[in-house]
This record gives sequence, structure tokens and C-alpha cells, in this order.
Amino acid sequence: MTKTSSATAAKKPAASAKAADFGQAPVNAKLTAAQKIELYRTMVRIRRFEERSLRSYQAKKIGGFLHLYIGQEAVATGCCSLMGANDHVITAYRDHGHAIAVGMDTRALMAENYGKVTGCSKGKGGSMHYFAPDKNYWGGHGIVGGQIPLGAGLAYGIKYKGLKGAAMAFMGDGAVNQGAVHEAYNLAALWQLPAVFIIENNGYSMGTSQARSSAGQLAKRAEGYDMAWGQCNGHDLYEVRATVDEHLRMAREQCKPSILEIDTYRYRGHSVADPDNTYRTKEEIEEYRRTKDPIQVFQNLLVAERVLTEDLIAEIDTAARTEADAAADFAEASPFPTVEDIQKDVYWEADNPSERKSQGRLFFD
Repeated sequence: MTKTSSATAAKKPAASAKAADFGQAPVNAKLTAAQKIELYRTMVRIRRFEERSLRSYQAKKIGGFLHLYIGQEAVATGCCSLMGANDHVITAYRDHGHAIAVGMDTRALMAENYGKVTGCSKGKGGSMHYFAPDKNYWGGHGIVGGQIPLGAGLAYGIKYKGLKGAAMAFMGDGAVNQGAVHEAYNLAALWQLPAVFIIENNGYSMGTSQARSSAGQLAKRAEGYDMAWGQCNGHDLYEVRATVDEHLRMAREQCKPSILEIDTYRYRGHSVADPDNTYRTKEEIEEYRRTKDPIQVFQNLLVAERVLTEDLIAEIDTAARTEADAAADFAEASPFPTVEDIQKDVYWEADNPSERKSQGRLFFD
């Protein structure tokens, strides 16, 4: 849903559907039954992958941090389902959902969690640093807000090359007060870059509620940069797709940046190392799960549309669990990087010595 006011209506994309009927928005109305099932399947695959990752972490198979996407599946699925050939995605460290949504192999993702050489980043990045350049997916970044200037750079590249595309730069609500984020907003507005800055607002940053950390409505800060902005609910896949479609069309067709705030929720702690309930009640979590769980909401819609049946629901869930288990088995059986691998993929000239132009040492003991 895109909010408007007399002062800013000209700066925001017009709403394309009523809040109660986003399924009839043009971008959703043209979906076939098979496409709707695939969207549902993607959401289920994300959740089962995350649940399997949690078990692996608890079994001490995964080191470092693990930021789970459970509860936010409709956001990544809805946004990435709208990507065209010249669209790009970059996100923060809660990156598993986006990676699966763009089509990355879950075996390579789980192997990366395990730090194995068969991982998407050859075991050197871990959970927070997934990459797939072949799918226009640029991470996976551990520095809070650090990916947003890079997202502006992706948008600059699209415009520089004269392509019709957009860069979706995702961040959490905890990143919006970082200086680098506002510098990126400023450049995107000055240079009219085809960027969509997407705030996945799960309400708590790391563990501090938005009410205690950030003044005002987060997306509305776009007005200070003369940019369009919008807001929508992240538990409704149809609403996400309808709203994001408007912002993507603005970027692709008018080469204008915008900020979109998507209200969502995570069931687990900021990372697995953090407790779930010290800063919120179990009742709050269960209320969201009962009334707004994104998978259940979309499942109910598709059952009502007679797209999903109980048998198909069970089949999709079983397949997703099997896939996640197979990914964990693959990761377990894969080798770790060698000591020699530590100096690979660091400098281009080290990996391509025949084309090296510089002098001097690249590595020091």
C-alpha cells in the first residue's frame, strides 16, 4: 500500500490496487496458477532451509553468526519474483531468503554456511556473504548499511550503460540511521539513479524497538531528498508484489529512485546467538504467527482461489524439507578450503599472474 498526503502525493507512485484486493493488481492478476504455486513453493523452501540451518547451527556445524529470515519470506519472494534481465539485488546479512528467491542452489548456500569450499563464496564468506553475479545478486554484506552505497553504484551502472533496469537495495530498519545510507540517498536523488531502497522493517533492529531508536516514519525521510516513497505490509505476498512493481516501474521507465518501507516480522532473535524474547513477549510473536504468518496467509488465499489443495500443500512441504536435508548432507560431505586457498580470490592479479601489471608483493607473512 502506498500512502499519500497533500504535500507528497506528487512524489509517490499511485496505488494500483485497493488494500483489500491486491490480488487483482495487474502484476498479480496475470499470474498463472503454476506461477502462484511456484511463489508459494519458494516461500516454503526458504522457511525449511532456515529451519534446517538452525538445526545445523545448534549441532555446531555452522560457526559465526546466523541471521534467520523466518517470518519475512513474502518480502524476498515477492520482490525478487519481479526481477527482469537488467535488475539487480543487494542486501545485508539476513540474506538467505533473497538468495533462494533469485534461484541460487541451496546446496551451495548450506555449504557456505558450513564454511566448505563448495559454497557459493568458496567457504570464505559464510552465512552473511552469499553472492551470485550470474543472477545479478550481489550479497550478503556484514556492515550495517554498507550495502546501500553499493546499491546506488549498481543503479549508476545500469544508467551509465543505458539499460532499462533497477537496483533493489535492501536494508533493515536498524540501518536507516547510518550516515552511508543517507549519502546514498543523496547521490541517488542528485543523479536520478534507478534505485529502489527497500527497508525490511521487522520492528526491532538488533533488539531495540523502532519507537526507541528512529524518529518518524522511515520511508518518509525520502521527502528530504525529493524522492518518492511508499509503504506496504510484508506478510501479504500480493501486496508486496503490487507495491514493489510500482517502484520498479518508476526506476526502469523514469530512472527515478524511491524508498519503500515494508513492514514485516522475524520470529527468531536478531541472530541465532541472541535470545528471542528478552525484548518482546511470546504473546506478540504468537499473535503475528497466528494472524499474519506470510506462508499461511498466501496458502489461505491460494486455497480460496482453488490453486492449492491439501495434497499439493503436503507435497510442497515434503519436497522443501527433503531439499533442505539434502543441502545439509551435501555441506557435511564437502571439504573445507585448504591453507593454500586463503590467498585465492583476494587479488585479481594473484589469480591471473600472466596478466599482472603491478610490481611488488601482494601478500605478507
